[in-house]
Amino acid sequence: MDIVIRENYSADLYGYAGVAVNRNWADTGMSLMNKMWQEVKSNHLKHKGINIWVYEEKDRMFAGVELETPPQMETTLELKKIHLPRYAYYKHVGPYNKIGETCSKVLNELNQKWIKTQWPYLEIYGHWTEDASKLETELLWCLL
Repeated sequence: MDIVIRENYSADLYGYAGVAVNRNWADTGMSLMNKMWQEVKSNHLKHKGINIWVYEEKDRMFAGVELETPPQMETTLELKKIHLPRYAYYKHVGPYNKIGETCSKVLNELNQKWIKTQWPYLEIYGHWTEDASKLETELLWCLL
């Protein structure tokens, strides 16, 4: 696997937080993401167009997007500032339903190298394509 150790990832995300009940990450993330896009589009907020899901301890997650500039009007969007001083990076290419399998493989390889992770973990979704074999998702694990 082509896992790369990098430094200094930062992003100011606007979106919504929630708890993945019964660890149902996909449904929780989709619900938060859909709510976020409804707010972004209804307020005509300029954005970078990339969905970012942030996984945190206690089954919490956040679905957000980077905006071109902070909102200049009242909005219900929450701001989440992300900074990973050091992180493991892997690009998953393929269907979204295979991301969990890929995560297990990456974590196994990191453990074999005695590299320890901590929260948060991020999934940065590339632009949509109908061909699921070409979907790109960047996976980032914060390192201890």
